[in-house]
Amino acid sequence: MTKLLPGVIAMATIVVASNILVQFLLLDGLLTWGAFTYPFAFLVTDLMNRVYGPAAARRVVFVGFVTGIICSLIGSQIMFDSEYGPYAAVAFRVAIGSGIAFLTAQLVDVAIFDRLRSGAWWRAPLASTVIGSALDTAIFFTIAFSTSIPFFSEAQNAEINWAWDSAPLLLFGGDAPLWVSLAIADWGVKLLLALIALVPFRVLVARLQANTTSVAN
Repeated sequence: MTKLLPGVIAMATIVVASNILVQFLLLDGLLTWGAFTYPFAFLVTDLMNRVYGPAAARRVVFVGFVTGIICSLIGSQIMFDSEYGPYAAVAFRVAIGSGIAFLTAQLVDVAIFDRLRSGAWWRAPLASTVIGSALDTAIFFTIAFSTSIPFFSEAQNAEINWAWDSAPLLLFGGDAPLWVSLAIADWGVKLLLALIALVPFRVLVARLQANTTSVAN
C-alpha cells in the first residue's frame, strides 16, 4: 500500500480541492473553479493503472470515493443565508449524484484503460478519460438536477430547483434549463483537460516506472 500513497494523497487532495472550489463561480455561474481540478482525478487513476495495474487503481478510486462522501457530509452541515432562506453548501441531490457519478465513472475508466493498455501509449488514457468523464457528467447532472428523476422529496428538489430555471444555452443560445448548460460546459472542460493531461501522464508514467525499477533493483 505504501507504493500507492502518492496516488492516494493526490486523489484525496483533488477531491477535497474540487469540493471547495465548486463554491466559486466563473462565467456568470456557467462553470466553477472545481471544474478545472476535478478532471485530474482521471489522470491519477490512469497513472496508478498504468504503473501498478487495475487493482491498485481501484483502491485509489475507493479512497477518492470515501473522501468525497466525507466532504459531502461536512458540506451538508455548513449553512448559508440567502433571500430565500438558509441552504446547505452541499444539497442532498448533489451529494448523491456526485458520489454515484464518481464511483461509476472512475471504475469504468479503470476497465477501459486496462482493456486498451497494450495499444499506443496515449490510446488508453485518452479513451478511458473521455468515456469516463462523459459518463461522470451525464450521471451527475441527471441525478443532481434533472426533473426526470422521481425519487427525491419536495424538500430535496427545492434545494436545487434554481437549476430548472430557463436560460440561454451556454449564455447565448436558445432557452434551455440552466442545468443543461452547466452540464455541457462541464463536459467541454473535461474534454480539454483530457487532452492536456496526456503530457503529464507521459512524463509521470516514465518517472514512476523508473522509480519502481530502481527500487526493485
